[in-house]
Amino acid sequence: MLQIAFIRENQEKVIQALAKRNLDAKDMIETVVALDEKRRATQVELDTILAESNKLSKDIGELMKSGEKAKAEILKEKSTQLREKGKELTEALNVVSEELTQELYKLPNTPADIVPQGKSADDNVNVFQEGDIPVLHEGALPHWDLIKKYDIIDFELGTKITAPGFPVYKGKGAKLQRALISYFLDKNTDAGYQEFQVPHLVNEASGYGTGQLPDKEGQMYHDAKDDLYLIPTAEVPVTNIYRDVILQESELPVMATGYTPCFRREAGSWGAHVRGLNRLHQFDKVEIVRIEHPDKSHEALDGMVEHVKDIMRELGLPFRILRLCGGDMGFASALTYDFEVFSTAQDRWLEISSVSNFETFQANRLKLRFKGKDGKTQLAHTLNGSSLALPRVLAGILENYQTPEGIVIPEVLRKYTGFDIIN
Repeated sequence: MLQIAFIRENQEKVIQALAKRNLDAKDMIETVVALDEKRRATQVELDTILAESNKLSKDIGELMKSGEKAKAEILKEKSTQLREKGKELTEALNVVSEELTQELYKLPNTPADIVPQGKSADDNVNVFQEGDIPVLHEGALPHWDLIKKYDIIDFELGTKITAPGFPVYKGKGAKLQRALISYFLDKNTDAGYQEFQVPHLVNEASGYGTGQLPDKEGQMYHDAKDDLYLIPTAEVPVTNIYRDVILQESELPVMATGYTPCFRREAGSWGAHVRGLNRLHQFDKVEIVRIEHPDKSHEALDGMVEHVKDIMRELGLPFRILRLCGGDMGFASALTYDFEVFSTAQDRWLEISSVSNFETFQANRLKLRFKGKDGKTQLAHTLNGSSLALPRVLAGILENYQTPEGIVIPEVLRKYTGFDIIN
């Protein structure tokens, strides 16, 4: 959530920044500023009433002590009127404060200066590419045919048990899935990230804290009876560990990682580009989260990008990195880099990771702060990245490592799988 003080003092700058997202925010900003002015005026009036009421209480006490009960009774009547006015102002303040909060929730984060202007994925900037695209043998198959050929993932069985988009992994497919999870977690913990196992359902406050609510409410599975949401990513519970927390500057950076299944409705996703593992309602992902000093967060983002690069190199998959344009960035992000793996059998790039800096946007919602060496408290910066999302990594491995004899397992994974080929 954008800070109201910053909006108030930089209205035109915020409007111009949000224009990078192809959002005309002028009316929204004017509404926010007007509500803030009303809130502040109501607060001043309430403070004045409370101060006057406190003074009257002292005056009444003095009059009672001196035996001037008649004068005290007059002041008591005035004090009663002030208390009633105070209640009215408190209710009005609560109403306008809630209206302001709801309006602020509608505003996305302002993009960083280096975020390119653009409307869609076509306007993203390719900033890095590495790895040779393999030449496959004649008759090479896309992964949705490979999984049937080798009987390692069963979509029909998942549909029978649950619904489309909930696959069942079995045999060497299940072992390869587990191998990837273990490998990713080991890489992250070796890099200094502390591993967490977190709940797979979160409350509404957690959804608001990281920006999934209200922006992505329709994409999240919701249990109405208990008012809990199935997580769309481990970012939500892991980051919310630090909701309403004041850290010491010496505790920064906080580095966390966790594996969870992820649940997304993905409403309206149809067609050849979402076949097989390309888009699922339930999938596995290993996440990395950082809480950083504001002066160091963009350096930390670069470090996270390098960390994911190293994983891709060890997997031996051709990949590229895109800096997302304003129109393609997530609601809460100030700057995002997407990793894509090249699917040789599909002849296209598949997104496998997003690494983002949210700056103070999430921290403001979370009330996540740190106390500096000077004793002053300020908002931290939060970052997160997929390290990695499994479905499209798995699709890339199946397609790029296929041979006439079977699917070769990347060398780095063999100590986890216990086998070197699927045949």
